[in-house]
Amino acid sequence: MTAATRSDTPGAANRETRHGPLITTLFGLYARGEANWLSVASLVRIMSDLGVEAPAVRSSVSRMKRRGILESVRHGSTAGYSLADSTLRTLAEGDVRIFERARATVEDGWLLVVFSVPETEREKRHELRTSLTRLGFGTAAPGAWIAPGNLGTETRRTLESRRLTGYVDIFRADHLAFGDLRSKVSTWWDLDELAEMYADFLRRHSPLADPSSWARATPREAFRAYVPMLTEWRRLPYRDPGIPLALLPDDWKGSTAGALFDELDDILSERAREHALTVIHGAAR
Repeated sequence: MTAATRSDTPGAANRETRHGPLITTLFGLYARGEANWLSVASLVRIMSDLGVEAPAVRSSVSRMKRRGILESVRHGSTAGYSLADSTLRTLAEGDVRIFERARATVEDGWLLVVFSVPETEREKRHELRTSLTRLGFGTAAPGAWIAPGNLGTETRRTLESRRLTGYVDIFRADHLAFGDLRSKVSTWWDLDELAEMYADFLRRHSPLADPSSWARATPREAFRAYVPMLTEWRRLPYRDPGIPLALLPDDWKGSTAGALFDELDDILSERAREHALTVIHGAAR
């Protein structure tokens, strides 16, 4: 049973929680290479392969449009959707984080970010906090955000693209004193929650990591396994920004989960793509 077909608490907000990320994953994987567009028919059909019925797809898309994630775009007489520019930018920024994760070392030091936003521009404060959280920053103290030092380029690029640089100072820092740095890290990030997320990912998806079990699998079966798996994985590299392994618990599951994701991506991604493009192009006829 895939993540798309599990039974959860009913309600529109919960359906969006389940279906919206799946839709975002589909657009990120397959629409960007198809002129950033999927027809309504192709989206409904491909979501049905994940166990999501048409009314739920349309309801989720409607909310995603209101939130500025998707835009309605017609190609001739055919209705469809495209990713908004801001969503395209976010997905492009995320590709490296998701597929090419970089783990920092203690020698990389730390980034410290502080910002000051006038009360009249409170929405910028929210946008800054959201951006830093998405980058994986923790909080070392009230108003002091911290991340591994190797995220400097990504942080600067993200804040520049969002036109937030006028409110921010970024510092490169070393921890000189006082206290045990490993203990400090456990207060800057919620490592217990992150460890449980990694463990849950391993529990759900380790049974898929047997190439022989996919020898006779159809592209549709690969698709049904791959898209929910990737959707679940997408949030993890942002919760764990590559904290040095030397500062994490000895039984840290993040590396094991990352290796599992890489293995499943290698096994499933091409056949899943084959099915998705067959559906997309078939719906266009």
